[in-house]
Amino acid sequence: MKKKSLILAISVLLASCNHEAEQKEESSPRLAESKEMVTEMATISEDFKIEDIEVSSADIGDFPFLNLPTGLQAANVLEKNFDVCFFPLDGRMVPFEGRLYKANVVASQGEDYSKRYFEKSIEEYLLAIGAVKVFDGEITKEEYERYHRKDPNKGGAGDMGYWDQHIHFYVVRSKDNGNIYIQYTSNNAGGQLNILQETVFEQTITKITSDKIADDLAEKGKAILYINFDTEKSNLTAEGKEVVKEITAALHKDKSLKISIDGHTDNTGDATHNKRLSQDRAEAVVDHIILDGISQDRLIAKGFGSSNPLFSNDTEQNKAKNRRVELVKIN
Repeated sequence: MKKKSLILAISVLLASCNHEAEQKEESSPRLAESKEMVTEMATISEDFKIEDIEVSSADIGDFPFLNLPTGLQAANVLEKNFDVCFFPLDGRMVPFEGRLYKANVVASQGEDYSKRYFEKSIEEYLLAIGAVKVFDGEITKEEYERYHRKDPNKGGAGDMGYWDQHIHFYVVRSKDNGNIYIQYTSNNAGGQLNILQETVFEQTITKITSDKIADDLAEKGKAILYINFDTEKSNLTAEGKEVVKEITAALHKDKSLKISIDGHTDNTGDATHNKRLSQDRAEAVVDHIILDGISQDRLIAKGFGSSNPLFSNDTEQNKAKNRRVELVKIN
């Protein structure tokens, strides 16, 4: 069976230039739910010890480590560089975190779907690479109602974990790729497949500082920032004002520095509106910098709307990258 490599690219951004829903403090119910999930993950080892599964030295290729058998294809694929997925342990859906692949499985054009063919193909391959079956059955309706509101990945690709689904759950402890969790289910019309490669979360959020801004301007001639504004307005939020203070500090340190403050949006909505909004926001940043004692003749405000994207606006992640403020050094 051939193995294919799926390359994932995803960025986590702090804020956006014209984000429809700016990040705010989570409500106490949401915080409680988050704490509950962390506690649940921390107690997994009481019921399931990954160390009890023998390490496999099989060459399993690249993520997601298996392709579909001939005559079947993936549809509505979901891929995340880091996320959570729930797997059944003794009938209880338990969250695991890592690199995630989820897909619906359907027949290729001109082929008929066979539940037996899909399940037998996956099972024999998993066993051949040293996977161990840890669950084979259904969860209760009560268990579904308990956990399903916590699952952020329901509603599209590879949905699994309903009380009327027969779930097959396997674990591979790969010598080269770490712990890998695979679950699948099927009926006579099609199947679902979930694969998670367990990884440790890496924090990528860092504080924007005047030194970093100055370094970027000196080395690249440009600094890309993500500044919070009120939704569909040019009013800076408290977080946005903190970022602007760092811009001002960089300008105070280098008295000769002049910059253009360029506002950018994604392509959502009316182009004329987006250009006007990006101009207003760039001017709002300039106004706050002037209030902090920087001369206006060192600053220019420009709004480009969606005309200069960094990435194609084909995903929400890429749109978030395009919603930005750029500081461009003026020579």
